[in-house]
This record gives sequence, structure tokens and C-alpha cells, in this order.
Amino acid sequence: MTAPTTKRAWKLQEFVAHGANVNCLALGHKTGRVMVTGGDDRKVNLWTVGKPNCIMSLSGHTSPVEAVRFGNAEEMVVAGSMSGALKLWDLEQAKIIRTLTGHKANIRCLDFHPYGDFVASGSLDTNVKLWDIRRKGCIFTYKGHSNGVNCLRFSPDGRWVASASEDMTVKIWDLAAGKLLVDLKQHSGAVNSIEFHPSEYLLASGSSDRSIRFWELEKFQCVDCTDYDNNAIRSVVFHPDGACIFGGSTELLKVYGWEPSRCFDSVNMSWGKVADMAIAQTQLIGASINQTTVSTFVLDLTRVAPLGQVPSTPLPLSSSGRKNFTPDRPSTTSTKQQIPSSTGSIQLERRMSRKPAEEPEEPGSILDDATEDNSSVADVKDLKEYEEVFKPNHKLALSPPRKMDPFPAPKEDDVSVANQMKSLAPFQPAVGSTKPSGSETYRGESRIPPQYRAPSLPPQQPAAPYQPPAAPHQSYQTPSNKPAGLDPADFMPPQQPSTMAIGDYDALGQMSKGHNSMSALLAARNKNLQIVRAMWSSGNVRTALESAIQMQDNSVIVDVLNVLNDKPHLWSLDVAALVLPHINSCMSSKHESHVMVACSSLKLILKTYSTLIRQNLAPPARLGVDISGEERHRRCVNIYKHIQDIRHCIDSKKYQRGKLENTFREIQLLLNHLDT
Repeated sequence: MTAPTTKRAWKLQEFVAHGANVNCLALGHKTGRVMVTGGDDRKVNLWTVGKPNCIMSLSGHTSPVEAVRFGNAEEMVVAGSMSGALKLWDLEQAKIIRTLTGHKANIRCLDFHPYGDFVASGSLDTNVKLWDIRRKGCIFTYKGHSNGVNCLRFSPDGRWVASASEDMTVKIWDLAAGKLLVDLKQHSGAVNSIEFHPSEYLLASGSSDRSIRFWELEKFQCVDCTDYDNNAIRSVVFHPDGACIFGGSTELLKVYGWEPSRCFDSVNMSWGKVADMAIAQTQLIGASINQTTVSTFVLDLTRVAPLGQVPSTPLPLSSSGRKNFTPDRPSTTSTKQQIPSSTGSIQLERRMSRKPAEEPEEPGSILDDATEDNSSVADVKDLKEYEEVFKPNHKLALSPPRKMDPFPAPKEDDVSVANQMKSLAPFQPAVGSTKPSGSETYRGESRIPPQYRAPSLPPQQPAAPYQPPAAPHQSYQTPSNKPAGLDPADFMPPQQPSTMAIGDYDALGQMSKGHNSMSALLAARNKNLQIVRAMWSSGNVRTALESAIQMQDNSVIVDVLNVLNDKPHLWSLDVAALVLPHINSCMSSKHESHVMVACSSLKLILKTYSTLIRQNLAPPARLGVDISGEERHRRCVNIYKHIQDIRHCIDSKKYQRGKLENTFREIQLLLNHLDT
């Protein structure tokens, strides 16, 4: 038997999804073939997985979109923004259903109830809210987290909702009783993703501490924990039959079992910031975000252990004898028409629909939403694809649904499917914009300007001068897409007036000018990084940091901060005190990338240590010699002083328009939490 010649994992596509940074992404978990994205351009775009063109663009948000989620039947989408507003869309009708307001900060996560007309939202304001879609209001606010909420999931029977937070905890709330059921606290880092087992009373949580924990939901105890990964766990999803769980980090996808904990398989995906994963028949679809681009990946599950070992027989479930969820699901498939069918479901719906007396009406949650709804527009970009994907639900189900074939795997020695799709995709100056006039001339022609082409024989007829494509009718050049307080002229060489056309030779000369100096600069930077790496490899992070600081090269410091940001477990009070003065200097850099890295480091410090710093600002009680307590007090006071210095810089920039506007607002909220 010959070994397979096709890849078991590959990049399917990569495309520009928004005109500004993409903040959030969600796959449709029913089919795994639709995807929704939200970005700084305040739009919500819908896509078919494997195709580069936007199906529909939803507008109406007044601030960047930071959370999106499909309904269970993929006929609805809810999107949450930085302002705390939610918008609910009917994809079949291509129109807005509701605008819900009430959160006081960025919405970070969303989820639909499995059979009721309810949506849950988690926010940076630390609250979880349950919304009734029909009554157009908030049913209840669950308070208890001390930091932002990263992920929400309803239990399969719809009676609980679990929330994962930056405060390193997972909380499970009883919807009918409107109270906290249990607080799970064994993670040592922010919890990024949670998932209920499809049938058993089991919950899995993936954390920045690089582990996945398994919690049984009868006694609410941690029954297992995976070995630590190299990077933070960003996303987890159970296989539909519940036999294993997939954990996605920056580089790898691992397949785990539990009781006992074991890693069945590990696949190098190199997908970066993976945002969501879904199972589609015999394939796992993953999607990741990188600035304005979105990439999708495919894994052939028939070639992954343990699923590919005995394909003819299902894998046995855990032999723990654990209780199973018994969801009362209605007979209908559309969440807009679902009515709980059993007595237990009716009682649950009645109890949830009665607003508790202690829950006040959120200001603005019902009033003045008509104006916002009128400004919300659904722009169908690809009518044929839209009708194929979202319109079939209007037709009578006289035949079984169309079966979707798996994505074909490329050969081992082939270029990636993504590169093929890039070459086939039409040139698009901006996502969702109409083609500029004269765009047909791109077909079959070279896109390289004549002055940069290789010399060729003179044509019989004079060639027409190169004309750049006309500007599209719709532009995404919003204030959020401009550099924050930077003048691009500072980075450009002075332009000399020219009275004659430039030739090929002169153009190449200008392009290569400064190459030697740039090469020398990069060589010196590489040498410095090698020195830091050698010290880092010895296991002394502090010595490596001190050597990077002594080099007095901000670029090296930024590179080191990038590594620390990717590995949060390396941070400590000692490291924070050492790098904070240099974070302050990076905040004032004219390079926006330096400012962004400094902001990421500052947010990580504030999220991790703000409570500890606040508790240790006062000197320890003098009941004896407490050397460790006095040292911790000294470090916390030192860190607090540095943070106050940075606060002055943040205060001067918080009203500045640009890409970093949202980041400065988030840091301001974290700084306020430090003072409370």
C-alpha cells in the first residue's frame, strides 16, 4: 500500500476581508462553509469558505465591530461593537432585526441559545448579558468577573451559559435562576475559549497558560488537564461524536483525549491568530486573522489520529459513566420560529422571559433604536452566491439538502491552494467596492507599470501610457485607517523636482539607493538579536532583557517585547518593572508598529497584575520580618510609578484619531480598573 501523496493539512485561501484591520471572525458551525468577519471599518462581511468574493456587507455600526456569531441554523448573524451595541441581522431577508444597547464597553463575545430566541453577550465591562430577541431587551445581567469576558457558550440543553474571562476563571450561570452556579479557578492565565461536550456533562477550557482543562459538571471538578503547549490555546472544539477535542494554538493543532489525558496527534498548521474552527463532514475548517487579511485552512480528519485509525467503527466515549445532557429541542430548524416543545422547555422559557425585579431597564436599550435600524444597510455583493447560500430556506423541502463535497487536497509537491486562488481572484482595490471603470482591461494584461518592465523590442505602434486603475466608488479611508499622529513625509526621502521622464536604468538606481546602508542596519540588528538569543537560551530572561536594554536600540527592545507578548507565562513583576520605562519610550515613537507593540505589552501587564499591584501599594503590616512581602511592595510601587508616567502619555493620545484610537480607549479602561 503506497503512502498518500496529498497533504493532510493545507491553506485553502487568503484574502483581504476589510479595508481596515479585521477584529473578529466566526464560522458557521452547521455546515462549516460560511464565514462572517467584523473590522475597524465598522462593517460585517459574509463569505463562502473557499471563495474570495464577499457575499454581503452589513453596515450600520458606529464603531469598530469586535464580535460576530452565526445563529444555529446560519440564517441569522449577531455583531457587537466597541460602543457596546449589538445588531441582529436576518440573512434570508437581508435586513436588520434588532439593535440592542446596554453594555458600557467593547463587546468581546456572543452566542445564540440552542433553541430559544435569546442571545448572550460578554463585554470588556466584565458583565454577561442575556437578551430576548423578540422583546428587544435585556433579560438579565450576570455580574461576577473582575476582567473582560473572552468567550461564551450555552450548554446543549440550554439551561446554563458558561463564560471565560481574562481574570483566569470560568463561570457557569443558571439561566432560569439568574445566579452563579459555580466558579472554576484552576487556570493560571486568561481563558480564551470554552466548549461544552456535545452529549456528556463535560466542559473544556483553553487558556493562555497553554493548557486545556476538562471539568465534569455534576460535581464541578477538574478531572483532567493536557500537557502544556508551546503557545497559548486560542480555540477549542469537540468532534461531533465527542470522542476527542481539537486545540488550536499559534503554530499547531493538537488532537487530545481525556481520562487519561493524551495527545493523539499534532499537526503543524502555522495559521497564526486562529479565531475559529468548525467540523465539516470529514474535514476541519480553521480561520485566522492577520491585520486586514483572513486565511482559511483545511485538515483532513481521515488522516488524523485517532479518527483515521478505524474509520469503520466509532470511537468509544469516555467510560466514566458521566451523566448526559438531554436537550429539549423543538421540531423547527429556524430560531425565529422555534417554540420549546416539552413542558420543561416551556417552563424554562417562561422563567427566562420574566425579567427579575432587580434588573433595571438599560437606558437606550429599547428607545431610539429605530433610528439606528434605519441607518443599517445590507448590501448584497454577489446575488447568485447569496441566493444559493441563504435563500434555499424559503423553498419547500421536497428533496434532501445538497451535499457539499469536501475540499480537494493538493499534492505534497504542489503550491498551496491559497496561492492558486490568489492568482484566480480578480484585482479588488477595496473589499465590497464596485469595479472601477475600465477594470475589464486587467484581463490578460500585465499589472506591472511599463517603466519597471524588462526592455523589449520596440512595438510597431506606440504603446499607450500606463494608467493606474480608477478609484472605486466606495472607499474605506475612514479616520480609523490613518496613521495615529504620524506624518508619512517623515519616512519618505525628499523629492527632487524632475522635468523629464525617468528611464528604466534610473528607476532601478533609485530603487536600489540606500540598499547598502539598510543591509548594514539589518545586519547590526541581527547581530544584537543573536546576542540576546544566546543569553535567552541559557534560561535567564532577566539577563537577556538587560542586554537588550543596554544596546539602546528600540527595534531590538520591540522584538523582545513581541516575544514576551506571544508567551505571557514569561512575564513577572520583575520583568514588568524592567521593561515599563522602555514601553513608555516606545509609546512616543514615530513608528506606529513600535507603539502597537508597547500598547500590547502594557495591556498584558495591566490585565495580569493590576489587582496584585493595587493590593500591595500599602506597606505590609509590621508583625515581623517579611522580606518577600517588602520586596513585592517595593516592586509594585515602582511599577505603579512607571504606569502613572505612561498614563500621561495615554491621556495626551486618547482623543487622537487613527488606528490606535481603540487601543488607547481599552488601555484607559484598564488604567481606571487599576485605581478602583
